[in-house]
Amino acid sequence: MLVALITPLIFPLTTTGVVFIFVVFILVQRQDLRNRLVRLAGAQDLQRTTAALDDAGTRLSRLFLTQLALNAAFGVVIGVGLWIIGVPSAPLWGMLAMILRFVPYVGALISAVFPVLLAAAVDPGWTMVLWTAVLFIVLEPIVGHVIEPMMYGHSSGLSPVAVIAAATFWTWLWGAIGLILATPLTICLVVLGRHVDRLKFLEVMLGDQPALTRVEVIYQSMLARDPVEATEQARLFLRQKPLIAYYDEILLEGLRLAQVDAERDRLDEELMRRIRDAVAEIVDDLGAHEDAPEPEADAATAQQSPLAQLEKAEAAPDAQPLPERWRTRKPVLCIPGLGLLDEAVAMMIAQLVERRGIGARAEQADALSMSRIFSLDTTGVELICVCYVEAVSAAQVRYAARRIHRMAPDVLVLVALFGDGLEGEDVIPSTDVVRGSLQATVDRVVAIANGASVPDKSSEPR
Repeated sequence: MLVALITPLIFPLTTTGVVFIFVVFILVQRQDLRNRLVRLAGAQDLQRTTAALDDAGTRLSRLFLTQLALNAAFGVVIGVGLWIIGVPSAPLWGMLAMILRFVPYVGALISAVFPVLLAAAVDPGWTMVLWTAVLFIVLEPIVGHVIEPMMYGHSSGLSPVAVIAAATFWTWLWGAIGLILATPLTICLVVLGRHVDRLKFLEVMLGDQPALTRVEVIYQSMLARDPVEATEQARLFLRQKPLIAYYDEILLEGLRLAQVDAERDRLDEELMRRIRDAVAEIVDDLGAHEDAPEPEADAATAQQSPLAQLEKAEAAPDAQPLPERWRTRKPVLCIPGLGLLDEAVAMMIAQLVERRGIGARAEQADALSMSRIFSLDTTGVELICVCYVEAVSAAQVRYAARRIHRMAPDVLVLVALFGDGLEGEDVIPSTDVVRGSLQATVDRVVAIANGASVPDKSSEPR
């Protein structure tokens, strides 16, 4: 009987003993082993190798500390629950549950066997057995499949999906030992991916950092014809920043990515139109958005004296009353410079200008073509803003400005350049030029409406 009982335990006990011996020697010789690993891995780049080892050590330490805290909390809940149910020696079974739970996924189920059997032995009915079984059946899935992946992922730098996938892969490869070592081994792979360029894909696949930036997400959503996802991302962004910041930092940058692909001939006409339509839907969905007040600015303003608040309000750009003709009509006409991407920018500028109390409208992408330019309705138009996010040359800008001057000689022209190129170049002497951001463009339009000086068109090139 003893031989039959001991024989199945020989292999796992032997493996445990070997692992214990190795752990003891590794801890005793940890500095020497670290130096040898640095020599093998990167003697010519000690800074990067040391950073990788420190990163791995920090992540593993955080993981083990999180695991200890989570298992201790699990044991406490189990012990308290068994005490309430009435199972004898409840603190002992809670401690056993905490210890066995260090064996991932199956340790908690093993720890449930003993209190369930004891409950069946001491209770003449089924109430205590059922409540004990329910306690483990309900608590373990919640902790093991909801709380644990989230906490381990947050503490170790792994995504929740990577925690589950790692457990499956390493268990399939090494069995029970692989299950125990799954998370630490995967953390080491993520650290390698972070510090070794050729293994970068490991960090992307398994890490907890977003795979795409917000700008890349908005561009991918536009390509995938999914403005709903883009709008949801925008609403999350707008909880902290105003709408013009979202347009400047996210949507405009997404159009710049599209322009880069267009220059590489990776976007056909259909994709360009899809991007334009997606921007139109986003702009329409966000049209009714109201920016939240800035609490810090409000608190600082409240601490000022009434006279200081009045002077600050008078100095604000929007404090000056706009002339009647800028408020009651559509005095600002936004025209795309070249194509569909410029039309998307024109729609954003028109909406932002209207939010500042100035009437504005946007034209379509072919507004400057010979077939349409002289049919444009310029009634009541005081300012024409020509928008360029696509690649444009100085000659193209001058040609467009001359064409607008001939069509509407009394209208001011503002050229807004959002793409690369033409930096520091006098694009057209007789036309106001704004570069870089939607904020600067809108501020310039408001300044012109308030009577700011504009370039003299008397020297217009012919």
